[in-house]
Amino acid sequence: MPMRASPFAATGNQHSNKLTQRIRKFMGKLPDCFGIIPARYASSRFPGKPLAKILGKPMFWHVYQRACRCEQLTRVVLATDDKRIAAAAEPLGVPVVMTRSDHPSGTDRVLEAAEQLQVPADAVVVNIQGDEPVLVPQMLSELVAPFASPETRVTTMVRKTPLGDVADEDAVTVTFSRSGRALYFTRSVIPYPREGTTDAAYEHVGMYAFRMEALKTFVQLGPSRLEKIEKLEQLRLLENDIAVHVVITEHFSAYVDRPEDIATVARILEKENQT
Repeated sequence: MPMRASPFAATGNQHSNKLTQRIRKFMGKLPDCFGIIPARYASSRFPGKPLAKILGKPMFWHVYQRACRCEQLTRVVLATDDKRIAAAAEPLGVPVVMTRSDHPSGTDRVLEAAEQLQVPADAVVVNIQGDEPVLVPQMLSELVAPFASPETRVTTMVRKTPLGDVADEDAVTVTFSRSGRALYFTRSVIPYPREGTTDAAYEHVGMYAFRMEALKTFVQLGPSRLEKIEKLEQLRLLENDIAVHVVITEHFSAYVDRPEDIATVARILEKENQT
């Protein structure tokens, strides 16, 4: 389960401090930001995953509670097509938007929910992964901070990671310009260290925020050539000249992929509760 400690965290404190200052400076200038958590019952590796109990509460509840701790989010909702998930959410006070069952991806489900919420074109929609019960709220703050600029249409997150941790095909690495614009995402290691001059790469953290108009455009475009080859939907944006702003984070999270991952995140939550 991807949760890694990093030897590079200490060297990134200056970046983190600057980002914190930027968030505070522009907090009043941000557009409304809506957090949407897509949740589906069907899963080949873990059927019923959103309902999996962690310390007595379903997984989606933990994600919702942590997302609500992000001060920049105007509203947070759960988006699902499953009545069992909706029924479990109601007594816990988690707002639900019911969506169609034929969506090809979580992003499509997020768009339908955003449209039902009548999110304005210039507002921001954050796609919050429903399988991250130990989500760090500050990551969401970092993700939406660039939308203080009206030119920002899409943001995503990366983390500096040792090369040894990005060697498998499940890891996606990113290269970006000096201004923070994504150049490419791939399941290979980029940039390729031909002369062994680097010991780290920037690993993509699967977290996105869209200006509402950009989210609509993304879904309308449909899968692109590179997206189909790499099986990475974010390449659809780059192929269609939609700039993706990369945010570097030092925070770490962990997601639940299989039933055996539940014990790990439960221990993390228990440790948090003790502090």
